[in-house]
Amino acid sequence: MKSKINYNCLRLLLGLFLFIVFLTSCNREGKIEDTPTSGNIKISIDEAFEPIIDSHIYAFQKFYKYAKVTPAYKSEAETVKDLLQDSARLVVISRQLTNSEKEVFAQQKITPRITKIAIDGVALITHPTNIDTTFTMEELRNIFSGKVNTWKQLNPTSKLADITIVFDNAGSSTARYITDSITNNQPLPKNTFAAKTNKALVDYVAQTPNALGVIGVNWISDFDDTTAIGFLRKVKVAAVSTNPDKTVTDSYYQPFQGYLAQESYPLRRNVYIVSREARAGLGTGFASFVAGDKGQRIILKSGLVPATMPVRIISIKE
Repeated sequence: MKSKINYNCLRLLLGLFLFIVFLTSCNREGKIEDTPTSGNIKISIDEAFEPIIDSHIYAFQKFYKYAKVTPAYKSEAETVKDLLQDSARLVVISRQLTNSEKEVFAQQKITPRITKIAIDGVALITHPTNIDTTFTMEELRNIFSGKVNTWKQLNPTSKLADITIVFDNAGSSTARYITDSITNNQPLPKNTFAAKTNKALVDYVAQTPNALGVIGVNWISDFDDTTAIGFLRKVKVAAVSTNPDKTVTDSYYQPFQGYLAQESYPLRRNVYIVSREARAGLGTGFASFVAGDKGQRIILKSGLVPATMPVRIISIKE
């Protein structure tokens, strides 16, 4: 009789335990929530990182067949807006949160989780016939502040006229990076316009000899990606120097992976995943995957610099 009572108690405790687990896995409407490796989630991503995040989503869903990640690729401004308004539990952007954005979360009693996943860069592209493919940082400050607005001001032998600066869109992270990091928050000059998409940006530069395009390195860094290869066939990628002396030719660097890792290329930026999840849901699982070994290897292969994995740099001496 005693053993039977103990058995019934054990069954009761086990049933109670399972019931508690069930309750904690449900939301207030009684719907079962996602887990770190299953369920559905919509995330917002700065469109500058569409190629690399697409690769991560594909790999993540191959590993976890019950997980469904639906991305929305938007401008940086729209992406952050989604995070603040709880339209997306997770976003991918290239900056930290501002004080005002942190205050929004503080009022909601939410502590966002910020994970650095990569080092990216901002690339400058020109028409294939343009002979000017090297810039000093001082020249870039003058161009993006409007002090220099013709190619002849940079090079008297140039046959090109006015410089036309092209970004992907008005609220893009590349435009914000230029004003934050180069022009000291001065507004961009009147000879600037937005092409609306990165593909449209590249096409415009490829068809316009006097254009200067500004694009995220991720769109041209993966030499195994057909889109990146197609872009590189249409335009030239400029080199940048921090040395104000334009004649010092060995101080110019293009935004290749090794130069980003060595900090030789000056137009660098970090890439972050920012999550507002208060529990270990699918957003947390995806962020862990990207920041983990498998995700960092995908970043390494893409031509960007992983946040937690060293880049092997080989020096070739003649």
